[in-house]
Amino acid sequence: MNSVRNKLLLWLGLGLFSIIVLAGVGLYFQARGEANQIFDYQMRQIAASLPRQAFSPISPGQQFPELEDEIMMQIWDSRGTVIYHSHARGAMPRQAELGFANVRGPNGMWRVYSAQIGSTVVQVAQPQSARDEIAAQMAVKTVAPLLLLFPLIGVLAWLAVSRGLAPVRRAAAEVGARDMNSLQPLADVGMPQEIQPLTHALNDLLARLKHSTEAQRAFVADAAHELRTPLTALRLQAQLAERATGEEERRAAFADLKNGLERATHLVHQLLTLARQEPDAMRLAPVDLRALLGGVVGDLSSVAEHGGIDLGLSGDAGDGPPLQVQGNPDALRILFNNLVDNALRYTPSGGVVDVAFDTSVPGQCAVVIQDSGPGIAESEMPRVFDRFYRARRPQDQSAGRAAFGSGLGLAIVRQIADLHRVPVELKNTGHGLQARVTFPLQA
Repeated sequence: MNSVRNKLLLWLGLGLFSIIVLAGVGLYFQARGEANQIFDYQMRQIAASLPRQAFSPISPGQQFPELEDEIMMQIWDSRGTVIYHSHARGAMPRQAELGFANVRGPNGMWRVYSAQIGSTVVQVAQPQSARDEIAAQMAVKTVAPLLLLFPLIGVLAWLAVSRGLAPVRRAAAEVGARDMNSLQPLADVGMPQEIQPLTHALNDLLARLKHSTEAQRAFVADAAHELRTPLTALRLQAQLAERATGEEERRAAFADLKNGLERATHLVHQLLTLARQEPDAMRLAPVDLRALLGGVVGDLSSVAEHGGIDLGLSGDAGDGPPLQVQGNPDALRILFNNLVDNALRYTPSGGVVDVAFDTSVPGQCAVVIQDSGPGIAESEMPRVFDRFYRARRPQDQSAGRAAFGSGLGLAIVRQIADLHRVPVELKNTGHGLQARVTFPLQA
């Protein structure tokens, strides 16, 4: 199991054990250095305590019974004859150089001190293994209590880790106890600083989910309400067409039914379009506004021609260098389709709808759509971007261009604009409504 507690305990245990081992190694080398100093001093004192007169051959251990087993001494005369050896059975290397030296003997390394006294040379030696053994004993004696405390330290570490992870368990239990509709933020009071970024990120996610859920519920409720009316109207119109007795009455009933189907189709299309633009993230890429608007105007030119409206790109808007912005080409096409389509719907026959680009502000490009319709009442301007809100229709529409809508066109425009973080402005100019969408230009 991938457990944070087990990982923490494992690394704490390994770290503590490594520290104890390193401390033991350090203590060993420190104790060996101190032992070398002590035994070197002892060897000098032994050599200095010998008499200064010439030695005569003596038996081993006869005059120096105070020497311990781990220290050996031998004396030879000027002719190289050994006149004294402290250990008759031991083999001791000879070192002619005076002072301290490390000499390899038959039983390993020896620490040897040589001094000349009169015509004799005194040599005091000790196996290095004896010093290493003493140093190891001192290090073990020092580290042993720590090793004995290791289980207690492990228990304390386990308790500390468990206590430190308790807020995580509480938060997990709180989240696990919730249902799908409970999206309130988690309480971070008393949370450790290391856990607070996680709870803050989770609360931010819960807030976005709550906002998205509320928007979806409102959308579904509004959509259900808006679909009920056209569907009811279609049913009534179908019944009227069935009951029609004359050809003229039947033709009028089927015309109303056809218009009702067009309104229902338009409403469903707008609803689906708005639903597709709900996600918070979309794929962005460089978009040429000049080419995009040229395509939008070309697609709607037949609609404008059918309604007797002059639709086109003003001045040199259709020519010139590309106007590159960062955006989603499909979403921006929907945005401008809705703005131009709205302008066409509210412009009377014989009117004009112009699309232009304003690059007077350095680093920015504003797409301006100006129609010659009646505009929007200033009292209704704050609500025109709300879903399913329909502004009052002008009365001078041509018979073939009877305006109808679902109240979703400008809501879709605002949704896409917000996703691109660009402003949308509507303004009555006195001779129609002007829509302006401002983009930052790419270098």
